[in-house]
Amino acid sequence: MAGEAMTARAFWTAAPGRGELRAEALPAPGAGERRFTMIASGISRGTEALVFRGGVPESQFQAMRAPLMGGAFPFPVKYGYCAVARAEDGARFFILHPHQDVFNAPAALAVPVPDDVPSRRAVLAANMETALNLLWDAGPLPGMRALVIGAGVLGLLTAALLARIPGVSVTVCDLDPARAAPATALGCRFARPEAAPSDQDLVFHTSASEAGLALALRAAADEAAIIEASWYGRDAPAVPLGEDFHARRLRLIASQVGRVAPAMRGRRTSGERLALALDLLRDPVFDSLLAPPTPFAALPEAMPRLLAGGLCHVIDYGVPDV
Repeated sequence: MAGEAMTARAFWTAAPGRGELRAEALPAPGAGERRFTMIASGISRGTEALVFRGGVPESQFQAMRAPLMGGAFPFPVKYGYCAVARAEDGARFFILHPHQDVFNAPAALAVPVPDDVPSRRAVLAANMETALNLLWDAGPLPGMRALVIGAGVLGLLTAALLARIPGVSVTVCDLDPARAAPATALGCRFARPEAAPSDQDLVFHTSASEAGLALALRAAADEAAIIEASWYGRDAPAVPLGEDFHARRLRLIASQVGRVAPAMRGRRTSGERLALALDLLRDPVFDSLLAPPTPFAALPEAMPRLLAGGLCHVIDYGVPDV
């Protein structure tokens, strides 16, 4: 029964490249907690791929802890943060919880999902929140030329937000020509790296590759800003800061979602930022970023394939969305 002790199933990464579903005792909710039944969870490919292969540097073990993860880096670890679940009263919430069929979580960490946002689309909220933070760090202005390098989920969401600013011209750049379709659907141009435009006022790098970062520096206009959103884990990418980097007075800005960007810090809490991300997902156009769902029971076998490519992979728990 709801609120009582029971057994839950959760996805754990047990060793490099190996996941499994584990049964675990779920106590009755404690003080300030609620019981949730998972409807859908999303895989954040970049970060979860690093976790899955054991690529989190020891120096970042504490910084990389998700709010409600289980275990510890490198293994075994229960990791994830794109969960849409139903509370006992039927209300839906987005929660930064790993892939698990039933769980307890602090009520303060549960953000309501708008009624007109389907659960599968709502799993994009964590990436949308990051995209918001990127724009808050960048400070785009009407009429700017913007380039987004890397057409994964984060890159495409960032491009979609930029394209809503009057007069902003947005180009999305990726090696995969199949990413042209979602980029176009979101109101952006598409280019392969060899055809990427130059003289860009803002460049966002989300590809987590040396080649992408080098392209970002080349494509930026004089005195432009490059927003680096990639996280490389243990890798140490070569950054081409020679030649005319200083003469052109380029700015390389690190951005991530762990703290609200300085431009909005003190005026928006992280909870308010997440609520705004969910509100922005009312637009059905973002369904173009969702891959067909994978059943939760198949996740251990499917995870290597899901992390290898595609856009937002959604895990389905067999719970109705109404």
